[in-house]
Amino acid sequence: MTQRSGSEGSRYVYDSFDAASARIEANERVAQERWAALDYRLGQIDAVLERLEKRIWLGVYGVAAFLLAQMAETLLRAAGN
Repeated sequence: MTQRSGSEGSRYVYDSFDAASARIEANERVAQERWAALDYRLGQIDAVLERLEKRIWLGVYGVAAFLLAQMAETLLRAAGN
């Protein structure tokens, strides 16, 4: 920074402004926020998929239990005759 002789005021009036680096920093902050938002959304999607998987397995076990009960009932009826 160059020395000012007796002048008062903001140092930003006299300092040079590097627009290119400010633009790069702003783009980096935007990219960082986008990655954070993407990571958050992927976490939500992962949680939804886990819940869906649990529901599917519950349905599979329910169907298997139903079929086993039907088979046991058929065997008991056949043994009773």
